[in-house]
Amino acid sequence: MRRPHGTDAALGPLFTGGWAKGVPAISGFRIKVIGTRGRGGALRWLCPVSGLAWLSGCNTHQSALAPFGAEADALRSLLILLLIGAVLLAAGLFWLMRRAVTSAEGAITHQQGMRMVLWLGGVFPTILLGGLLVYSLPMMKPAPVGPADLRIRVDAQQFWWRTQYRTPGGPIEGANELRLPVGRTVSLELTAGDVIHSFWVPGLAGKMDMIPGRVTNLVVRAEKPGHYRGVCTEFCGLSHALMAFDVVAMPPAAFDAWLAAQARPAQTEAGAGAQLFASYGCGACHSIRGTTQAGTIGPDLTHFGSRRTLAAGILEPTTQNIARFIRHPEATKPGVRMPAFPQMREAEATAIARYLQGLK
Repeated sequence: MRRPHGTDAALGPLFTGGWAKGVPAISGFRIKVIGTRGRGGALRWLCPVSGLAWLSGCNTHQSALAPFGAEADALRSLLILLLIGAVLLAAGLFWLMRRAVTSAEGAITHQQGMRMVLWLGGVFPTILLGGLLVYSLPMMKPAPVGPADLRIRVDAQQFWWRTQYRTPGGPIEGANELRLPVGRTVSLELTAGDVIHSFWVPGLAGKMDMIPGRVTNLVVRAEKPGHYRGVCTEFCGLSHALMAFDVVAMPPAAFDAWLAAQARPAQTEAGAGAQLFASYGCGACHSIRGTTQAGTIGPDLTHFGSRRTLAAGILEPTTQNIARFIRHPEATKPGVRMPAFPQMREAEATAIARYLQGLK
């Protein structure tokens, strides 16, 4: 049988009679094995070292590898366990391949080879994967929720978040911010008002879809105070990537005090900013409790001045940013439903911005 032209350097002769230079003849050809010395050996070490360097750059406010919730911590433990299982399977496969390549012809009998395939290719993976399955199944069971546990409704909109804290005194509405008491079980009632969204706070729990007309429950428990970040992980329109929210985990006493303050109406002064807010019709969409502004289409602005970010976690709430967003919201968030006010003078937008900053 004729040998292909130009393959002498890399391919051995056809039907070499079994093994040549420790390499099996596969499909009639002998494979050329490239050594790992020198540059190849350096690359073997460079890849894992560089990988560790990349991991060290991960943030802690939006990372599943830096959990602050019980559910996310359990998911990270499961990830590590699955990774160990994958490494063991890969190591077994590597050992089997190396044994097949380096063993002399006839080193093992056909019966021994079949036994090796049975144990390493069937029994061992079945036991390992079965153990991982048994370990992970209890994690799929939702955590129990008691009658006294806090319930928060989260309603996703294009491209912002409406929050509603269910309290004995009535619901308390907010926007683009989620506050949680550390150490307490919280049931998040997730839904959407327009298209499908997805709720994910990487350090708190796994993600869950938010479907219009349907409420899904995600039970969480924050275990470490701090400031974190959540995002929408289901493409929902032009500004999907600009739809985030702040997550603040607070000690229980601080959370109770904050929630009591949020229940009170806004402390406002009837200045130029308030008058302009009303004259431009902002109250048709936005509500400020304690005033005549009672719109429900857009975010509640009652305590806007106490929020950490503007435009759903995108901008710092400075006077300049607020004024610019009021006049041209589409410049920051394409596809946003808030109308632009190009006819509004900068001085008027600034006055409204300062009025909003005083709502704490």
